[in-house]
Amino acid sequence: MRSEYAGHGVSRGLVLGRARIREPHALDIDRAQVAPAQAEAEIARLHAAIDTARAELLGVRERLQGELTHEIGEFLDLHGMLLDDPELRSGLDELIRSGHYTAEYALRLQRDRLAAVFERMDDHYLRSRVEDLDHVVGRVHAALHASPDDALLGMAGEILVTNLVSPAELAQIQARGVVAVVTSGGSEHSHAAILARSLHLPLVVGAHDTLLRINEGDAMLVDGETGQIIVEPDAADLRAYHKRRKALARERKALERLRHAPSRTRDGVDVRLYANAESVADVTEAHALGADGIGLYRTEFLFLQRAELPDEEEQFRAYRDLVLGMNGRPVTIRTLDIGGDKADASGLAPRGEPNPALGVRGIRLSLNHPVVFGTQLRAILRASGYGPVRLLIPMVTAREEIAAVRALIARHAERLREEGHAFRPRLPVGTMIEVPAAALGFSAFADLLDFASIGTNDLTQYLLAADRDNEALGDLYSPLNPAVLRVLRDVIATGQRRGVEVSVCGEMAGDPRYVPLLLALGLTDFSLHPDGLLEVRQAVRAADLAALRRRAPALLRCRDRSAILRWLSASEPRSE
Repeated sequence: MRSEYAGHGVSRGLVLGRARIREPHALDIDRAQVAPAQAEAEIARLHAAIDTARAELLGVRERLQGELTHEIGEFLDLHGMLLDDPELRSGLDELIRSGHYTAEYALRLQRDRLAAVFERMDDHYLRSRVEDLDHVVGRVHAALHASPDDALLGMAGEILVTNLVSPAELAQIQARGVVAVVTSGGSEHSHAAILARSLHLPLVVGAHDTLLRINEGDAMLVDGETGQIIVEPDAADLRAYHKRRKALARERKALERLRHAPSRTRDGVDVRLYANAESVADVTEAHALGADGIGLYRTEFLFLQRAELPDEEEQFRAYRDLVLGMNGRPVTIRTLDIGGDKADASGLAPRGEPNPALGVRGIRLSLNHPVVFGTQLRAILRASGYGPVRLLIPMVTAREEIAAVRALIARHAERLREEGHAFRPRLPVGTMIEVPAAALGFSAFADLLDFASIGTNDLTQYLLAADRDNEALGDLYSPLNPAVLRVLRDVIATGQRRGVEVSVCGEMAGDPRYVPLLLALGLTDFSLHPDGLLEVRQAVRAADLAALRRRAPALLRCRDRSAILRWLSASEPRSE
């Protein structure tokens, strides 16, 4: 019988498939024990399951490429760290030895103990790690029963219906041919939602009744834009589905014609669209789609998941190939941005920080390791000899940090000159604006900068004190908050007054719905994942910049998210 449900559509796409139900990770296991003489064998069985789960994570990481290496890799690293946590393993062993529990029941007890510790913490970031714990425990439990991966993740033509999905699972889900994901929980601003959009995998979150009411194998129609879910669609639903699919195909064909079209508004103002990248594949796509350059090149992939740090020559070749790939268009290389929840196998990033999101990360970590940082600066400087390169500093909070970086650049440039290396005499230096102190104090250090790039994901998170992965804060975390918009306006305006080019490289820049808003605030430089370039270019070409700027005061007078959404609705660009 036909039924209809509603969730929050966070990754667009219209699909038809059959339901694959995955129960929540939380374990509902009755108390069970083994004979005392079997305790050591049960511990060995549990350790083998943990090793299997770790091998699965390693296998996923080895298959990652390009953008996925960064977006998913940090979650795989975190899950691997949880598996290796001595408290988890020693606690499990002790439960089995002292209580003679089965591996499954010990796993449930230890999970509940650790979850209670997380939930008592004052810091909401650490409280939200319970979700990662549940994903890890679910993997180990599946390994104990040799559950095949497809039982957990689904198969071709299926729509996974579950309580939550982790970023670490999304690449596997797509590779299996799963056509969409529907979750009863989750946030529209979570890492999983962002990654689903990057993968073009339709995702609906917050569909609360689906796990209870949808049956395994039910036919489902899912709209990842509106959040509509239809179970056992009728003839009228199917006709509407096929009609809309044809319309979407025509829209995609029209987008393809914009590959080499200028990013110019209706009233003749050119807007620069840069690409975010971290791999040769990303650079190739950016070049093919007519990006104006690389606005953010992540260097973390060279450092993560390896015991030895990359030397100068390895880094130089990677950066040089990036510059050559863009064939004269500018390339912005962000210096190492690990720390926080991004672990590295070399041990460079600190472990066990009480609050990693506010810890030693980004430029703080680099300045603490001057030899490692110097190696990276030398490699970037040498790459600048092959084309226009700009250096971007992450996680800046104070003028002193920028001054320290400039001094290091000058010192290493002098040494490279003595060694006979070619490089750009004056390397443009910019900062990420992702910390409130940097946004509010921008004018105090703008004289040290050539450009700046606003990271709206972290800036929004820090301004609102709301973790974007925390489901309970899903309604609070939003870039469409009046305070966020005013900060964006002020940073852009300061850049214009001080002659400092300002771009946005966060998730907002890649969402065509926000193009009118950002243009109204004065932005003319966007940096986004290559997958979104054509849609953002289309939105730019449909916009009347002068009209939007005239409506900017009304935008800044909006007092809540609803008013901002109404402003956006009234500003929707007409199609070409």
